[in-house]
Amino acid sequence: MAVIILCIALVLVGLVALVRWGGLAVEPPPTSRPAGTGPTDPPPVSLVVRRYLWYLAVALLSGAAAGILAAGAGGRLVMRLLAVTAGADAQGQITEAQEIVGRITVDGTLGFVVFTGLFFGPMSAAVYLLLRRWLPAGRAGGLAFGALLLVVAGTRLEPLRRSNPDFDLVGPGWVAVVAFTLLVVFHGMLVAALAGRLSRAVPLLAARPGAIAVHAPLLLLVLPGPSVALVLIIVGVLVVLVSRIPSVVAAWHGRRLLVLGRAALALITLVALPGFTMAIVDILGRT
Repeated sequence: MAVIILCIALVLVGLVALVRWGGLAVEPPPTSRPAGTGPTDPPPVSLVVRRYLWYLAVALLSGAAAGILAAGAGGRLVMRLLAVTAGADAQGQITEAQEIVGRITVDGTLGFVVFTGLFFGPMSAAVYLLLRRWLPAGRAGGLAFGALLLVVAGTRLEPLRRSNPDFDLVGPGWVAVVAFTLLVVFHGMLVAALAGRLSRAVPLLAARPGAIAVHAPLLLLVLPGPSVALVLIIVGVLVVLVSRIPSVVAAWHGRRLLVLGRAALALITLVALPGFTMAIVDILGRT
C-alpha cells in the first residue's frame, strides 16, 4: 500500500509541475560573443561545446524527472489498475516482465521507476528539444508532443505495443487503452513543462561550483555503455563542424526549414496513424 501511495504522490507532483510550468517555452542559453566578432562570424568552439552540453543537461534532468513522475510512477499505477480490473483468473499469472499479476514489491517498483526515468525519460526529452521549434507554442506544444509520442512510438515501443502478451492477461482492453493514452500524453506534456522551467535554471558550464554541479549528472550517460557516450561525442563533433558553416546555420534558423519541419511531422504522424489505429483496435478486442 505504501508503494501505491508513493506513486500517487509522485504523479501529483508531476501534475502540479505541469499546471505551473506547462506554458513555458524553452529559453536557449545566452550566446555572448568575444569582442571584435560580428553576428555572421562563427561562434567560438568553446561556446558551441558548452551550449551542446547545456542541451544535454536540460534533456537529462527534465527527462529523468518526467520519466520518474509520469512514465515511472504513473505507469506503475496503471499496471496496478489493470491488475485490479483483470479479475480473479489473472491474479498470480506471470507477465512478460516476469512479474506476478496482483503482487506489488518495493524492489520491482523501484527498478521500474528508475529504469523508466533514467532511460526512457531523457530520450523523450532529447526528442522534444529537437522538435520543439516545429510544435505549437504554449501548452499546445506539450499536448502535441504527447500526441506525437503516442501515435508514433506508443504502439511500436511501449506502452501500447500490440505484441505485448500482457494484454491477454490484464484489462479489459478499453481500460488499458484509455489509461496508457492519458499516461503517454501526460508524460509528453510534463517533459515540455520541465524542459521550459529547467532551461531558465541551468547555466552554461563554467568554472563555478554551481554550474559544474548542475552538469555533473551528465556522467550518468556512461552507464548504458561506451557506445552511448561515443554517439554523443560524435554528435557533438558534428554540431561543432556545422557551426562553422554560416549558410547551414542560417538555413537551420530560416523560415523555410520551419515550414518543412512542420510538414514532415504531419507526414510522419499520418504515416504512423494506420498502424497505431490497428494496434488500438487489436488491444480493444483482447481480454
